[in-house]
Amino acid sequence: MTTTHRDGTRPNPPLLGSLAYLVMNLPIGIFSFVFVVTTMSLGVSTLIIWVGLAVLAFAFLGMRGLTSLERLRVHAMLGTYIASPYRPLPGKGRWGARIKDPATWKDLAYLVLMLPVSIAEFTIVVVLWSLSLYLTFLPVYWEWMPSDWHVVVWDRPLWSIDSWWGTLPFSGLGILILAAAVIVTNALGTLHAVYARAMLGPSERRIARLEGLSTAGAIDWSNEWPQGTASMTYGSVSR
Repeated sequence: MTTTHRDGTRPNPPLLGSLAYLVMNLPIGIFSFVFVVTTMSLGVSTLIIWVGLAVLAFAFLGMRGLTSLERLRVHAMLGTYIASPYRPLPGKGRWGARIKDPATWKDLAYLVLMLPVSIAEFTIVVVLWSLSLYLTFLPVYWEWMPSDWHVVVWDRPLWSIDSWWGTLPFSGLGILILAAAVIVTNALGTLHAVYARAMLGPSERRIARLEGLSTAGAIDWSNEWPQGTASMTYGSVSR
């Protein structure tokens, strides 16, 4: 069996992929946060009548499904491969193994933190791009603006533009902000790819131990894997 744990690349997302990913993060972050908080709180609160067990089982399976889709989204849009981090499940006690797996709780943390992270990313990206495009193309649509038009910030007029030539300095400022928007978008996409790989991928300790094998063989995972799966066989690391 050949297992890919990482592809040796460093995150270097494309601009359009990063922009689309960061804008999509807000609705996905809201859904992820609501799903985790709702199902986990409902499951814990109804454990006394045993219904909570089914709800918690649904919550754990749902979290794995959401994070699996997130790995695919990061790969497709940010160009960053993230390997599955989950431990092999034993023949018995599979649910116990899922609960004890650190990757399960990292999934939970990632989905909950998606809300504040996505709010910050969405706000930064939308403000920079909307402001830069608004100013950059001001000379194009200025003639359709009202004659008494002026820039208003927090209900206070800052300045008035009474001629087409007066729009050019603002257009130049918009181009500078647009350049900053490109840089910031690429940086945010790269940072999120690194963050997602750290939270949703296998730990560096596990990768280091697997990549230390020169040939296929058995490793003593007695301190790493759940009971019943102490001896696991892996092939060489490749993609």
